[in-house]
Amino acid sequence: MKLLENKVAIVTGGSSGIGRSVALLYASEGAKVVVADINEDGGNETVAIIKKNSGDAMFVKADSSKPADNETIVRQAVDKYGALHVSCNNAGIGGPSAPTGEYPVDGWDKVIGVNLSGVFYGMRYQIPAMLKSGGAIVNMASILGQVGFRNAPAYVAAKHGIVGLTKNAALEYGTQNIRINAVGPAFIKTPLIEGIDEKFLIPLHPVGRLGMPEEVAELVLFLSSAKASFITGAYYAIDGGYLAQ
Repeated sequence: MKLLENKVAIVTGGSSGIGRSVALLYASEGAKVVVADINEDGGNETVAIIKKNSGDAMFVKADSSKPADNETIVRQAVDKYGALHVSCNNAGIGGPSAPTGEYPVDGWDKVIGVNLSGVFYGMRYQIPAMLKSGGAIVNMASILGQVGFRNAPAYVAAKHGIVGLTKNAALEYGTQNIRINAVGPAFIKTPLIEGIDEKFLIPLHPVGRLGMPEEVAELVLFLSSAKASFITGAYYAIDGGYLAQ
C-alpha cells in the first residue's frame, strides 16, 4: 500500500521547486493533491505532470498571504475530495537583501506576510478540516529558522517564527490526532536562489553541494505519513551539514 493512499493533501507554493517536488511525490504515493500557488501557469503544469503519471490533482490559484485565499484552498479541497488529511505549507519568498537598519519596510511586510502569516493562515483553516479525520501538517521553515544570515532579517525572523508556531500548534492538537512538524532546508537548487552565485553557497555546506528539491520532498513525505506517527512539534534540518558548523 502506498504511504498516502486515499489521503487528500494540500501543497502551497506548488508551482515549482520544493513545492512541486512535494506535490509530485505525494501524488506518486497515492494522495489526491490540491496544488495552490499564485503562479497559475506553474501550478497547472504541476497538476498536468501528476495527471500524466496517472495521479489525481487540482489547481487553486491563491495568495498565501491572504486569509481568504487559504480558506478557499481548504474549502475547494474538501468540496472536491471530501476531506483533508495532509498539508505542506511551503509557499515562500526571499525578499530584499539589506541590513536591518536599512531594510525596506514594504519588503519586511511582504516577506512576513507570505512566509510567516501565510503558514498561520494555512493552519488556521486546515486544522478545523483535519479535526474530522486526523492529519499531518509540514511547515517549510529553513536552516535560517535556527541561525541568522546577514542582510536577511525578514526571512530569518519569518522562518524562526514558523518553528515556534509549529511547536505551539503541535502542543495544542497533539491529543486530537493532528501532527505538526517543520522542515529546515539549507540552500536548495530552486528558483528561490536564482541570481545567487553558487560558488558562494556551495562551500557553506559540508557535503560540498547544494540540496535538491526531491531530497527535501522525501523528508516531507516521511513526516506526512504514518511512518512518523510518534513525531510532532519537531524541527528537522535537511542541510548537508550546514548547522553542524
